[in-house]
Amino acid sequence: MRTISLIVPCYNEEESIMLFYDAVTKVFTGINHAGERYQPQYQFVNDGSSDKTLEILKQLQEQHPETVHYISFSRNFGKESALAAGLDAATGDLVAVMDVDLQDLPELLPEMIRLIEEEDYDCVGTIQKARRGQSRIRAFLSSRFYKVIDTMSQVKIEPNARDYRLMTRQMVDSITALPEYNRFSKGIFAWVGYKTKYLTYESQPRAAGTTHWSLSMLFNYAIDGIIDFSDAPLRLATWVGGFSFFLSICGLIFVVLRALIIGGSVAGWPSLVSIILMLGGLQLFCLGILGEYIGKIYLETKQRPKYIVKEKK
Repeated sequence: MRTISLIVPCYNEEESIMLFYDAVTKVFTGINHAGERYQPQYQFVNDGSSDKTLEILKQLQEQHPETVHYISFSRNFGKESALAAGLDAATGDLVAVMDVDLQDLPELLPEMIRLIEEEDYDCVGTIQKARRGQSRIRAFLSSRFYKVIDTMSQVKIEPNARDYRLMTRQMVDSITALPEYNRFSKGIFAWVGYKTKYLTYESQPRAAGTTHWSLSMLFNYAIDGIIDFSDAPLRLATWVGGFSFFLSICGLIFVVLRALIIGGSVAGWPSLVSIILMLGGLQLFCLGILGEYIGKIYLETKQRPKYIVKEKK
């Protein structure tokens, strides 16, 4: 019997865990009744939850010690660290990454398995066809983010792609071999390559609870993704600086020629202050971009672990 490891990050998801387990177990029962033999290996990752998430995971593990395992962090390290911990711990022949809130349809798993087993894909990912239950502004900003990062990045990142995917053992080993501290999983999945197929589906509302991703958190996540997989912002800073220098040379030539041909003119301090503020703002903008990259380098050079495991079973 082949094993499929299911990586499930959890942060304050006490209401969703049992709903998720029951839904996925039902899908695997159908898969095995159809003639295939796959055993799920649940790898829950408790990302420093403050509710009863860990308590429920312990109870579930005691009831199903052969198939349910959990990792609990010493604090909240973020979803990217939880994914990294789950992938590091996964031992299955195939490995799936799923959200516990059931926005990732477990019913897609049979088709994902078939595509890997019969059509020789290394990875089957998912793309949201629509974003039900999400505000228009958040949906718009999300679509714009994918447009921007796809333009800037050297790897192809599918618009509206979810973390939900099924991967072969070889692909997972390639991902876990990447040592970086700053991680953007969607970019990493694309960077390692391999033959990938995407399934499109209608997004689902959360089974329970509320999202933990605020607009500011999503914005910071987008910035991290762009910086991690593109040096285009640095090039933008170079072009902005070069264009400002070109304009200053043109302005200097204009002032000198006007003084020689027409004569001197009374200088106005408002325009001078405006120019100084503009150039100062451009300099700070470019320094900010450079600072983001230096900050990433600083974190990498510390070589701190991506997560700290307090307990696991």
